Amino acid sequence: MARYRCSVVIPAKNAMPGLTQVLESVLTQETPWPFEVIVIDSGSRDGTVEHVTSLKGVRLIEIAPESFGHGRTRNMGVAAADAQYVAFLTHDALPADQHWLANLVAAAEQDSGIAGVFGRHIAYETASPFTRSDLDRHFEGFLTHPLVVHRDLDPQKYENDIGWRQFLHFYSDNNSLLRKSVWEKIPYPDVEFAEDQLWARAVIDAGYAKAYAPEATVYHSHDYSPLEQLRRAFDESRNFKKYFGYELGGTFLSFLKSLVEMPAQPFFQQLDQTRFGKVTVRHRLIRSGQRAGLVTGHFLGARHQLLPAGVSRVLSLDHKLYKA
Repeated sequence: MARYRCSVVIPAKNAMPGLTQVLESVLTQETPWPFEVIVIDSGSRDGTVEHVTSLKGVRLIEIAPESFGHGRTRNMGVAAADAQYVAFLTHDALPADQHWLANLVAAAEQDSGIAGVFGRHIAYETASPFTRSDLDRHFEGFLTHPLVVHRDLDPQKYENDIGWRQFLHFYSDNNSLLRKSVWEKIPYPDVEFAEDQLWARAVIDAGYAKAYAPEATVYHSHDYSPLEQLRRAFDESRNFKKYFGYELGGTFLSFLKSLVEMPAQPFFQQLDQTRFGKVTVRHRLIRSGQRAGLVTGHFLGARHQLLPAGVSRVLSLDHKLYKA
């Protein structure tokens, strides 16, 4: 019998000062059962370790920077957890209220066949109006489907519709929870990218269900520079093709078409400014650069094998994760 209903695992490296507020929110979660908090640090030099060790009720696991891996480190956290469920946060994902954890667990407890749960993300108040709109539209899309999904909802569609399969294996470890008994059969893959979505695909393929918990909300958003957007899109495209067989880049002609159209869209796009904030010319210029970076990164990432190795290393962000 597990000691806790749930453990919260947070991988971290140089996570200050944001981790302070995240841990404060996690430690004050209101639940009818006890839970534990585990931080796995991979070589912080900014006071992260000192802050975590000063907190009562937080267990620290320290690993060498070179031993970090998205799936590998999370597997370590699950293995260390003495709990029925394990929730994951990243160090920059802040629970929006004191019921975040209880809502994740409640979603899992709807049915014993639910292997994992993911929650909603909303943008920080400081995020650009475009980022705030993007996140809202993305997560509102999940409300047009059942909150609990599995392959048997439509077996034929699952076999033949790539878009439906992509929807079924969407999963985000910035804000998620898994059932440990399922993880014992299907642990996270040890990969450099998309460990969460690969795990979701594996559990869906094995016949388990996945749940969306819209009330389990975190603040989590990034306003990337155009270059950061390009590099992240490069990794996304490269790895989605590698692990899922999806090509995000399109043909050369479609790439050129998108490279003209998508950067132009922000100058005509109208947002609800009462909901997302005032849109300035600067917002539109940055968004235009981000769109160009996204299109270019996806196109190059799908063709990374054609690029010189040195170019791929410069474009990729992944290799930095394994450096001290």
